[in-house]
Amino acid sequence: MTPKKEPTPPERIRTGRRTVEISRPDKVLFPSDGITKADLAGYYRTVAQRMLPHLRGRPLMLERHPDGIDGPAFMQKDVPGHFPDWVHRAELPKEDGTVTYVVCDETATLLYLSDQACTTPHRFLSKADRPDHPDRLVFDLDPAGEDFAPVREAALGLHQLLDELELPSLLMATRSRGLHVVVALDRRTPFDDVRVFARGVADVLAARHPDRFTTEPRKKARRGRLYLDIGRNAYAQTAVAPYAVRARPGAPVAAPLAWSDLDDPDLTARRWTLATADGLLKDDPWQDPPRPRSLRKARGLLTALTCDEASSTP
Repeated sequence: MTPKKEPTPPERIRTGRRTVEISRPDKVLFPSDGITKADLAGYYRTVAQRMLPHLRGRPLMLERHPDGIDGPAFMQKDVPGHFPDWVHRAELPKEDGTVTYVVCDETATLLYLSDQACTTPHRFLSKADRPDHPDRLVFDLDPAGEDFAPVREAALGLHQLLDELELPSLLMATRSRGLHVVVALDRRTPFDDVRVFARGVADVLAARHPDRFTTEPRKKARRGRLYLDIGRNAYAQTAVAPYAVRARPGAPVAAPLAWSDLDDPDLTARRWTLATADGLLKDDPWQDPPRPRSLRKARGLLTALTCDEASSTP
């Protein structure tokens, strides 16, 4: 008779004033890569100093894979009752009541979320103290296939257009195929108005390259064109957090990029992974981020630009 295997004892990680216990640390979360829960916690501990400034004060949606990424997964909004009291929370309104979200303000919370098999935290584009007024505007460049060339082209075109509108922008590899372009806002404009502005910008870029880009949400209507997705710019919508691990084979990481990285012919959305975290942290492309901007002037510039381009169309 085969002897019963003894369970692996919990791993205890000391960080600051807290000790976080990782239960079943040898549980494999990424089967094709052999990445365990302890590996996930170790990664988040490594990147915490770089990642936490992008999380503090923000409600989070938790993408959890308790049986590994090949098993059932769920997106968690409400904080479960068993979460420790020291995990910060934010109670925000929804249509028929409220939701209490996790807010990650310290390394210990990142480690605790890892113990809960949360591979990927998704953050609000606003902070909990002013949830209706975002401080981030996000364009999600979603290609029709695996070819990265349209993503590169769309990112460059959007970068140029935002420069015309006097809005500095940041670039991030986010998922298996695409990129996010991010604009820092001053929190004076509510979500509805930010979304209208984002749609206007996307419409201009699509009009400049109608054979390559589209704002059409229906996949059948895109006809192989890259989708300029502005749908994340709404209350309670989320975007993957910088440095978050994606629940895909290879454990790709949502990695901040420099605009000059687009000149690298080998660049893909999978450039960085959990296994290459040391290389990821050598440089910080977002070390000197642009100051948050108002949309007041940008909206005027967009209106003028739209009128000019419409009048010049044959």
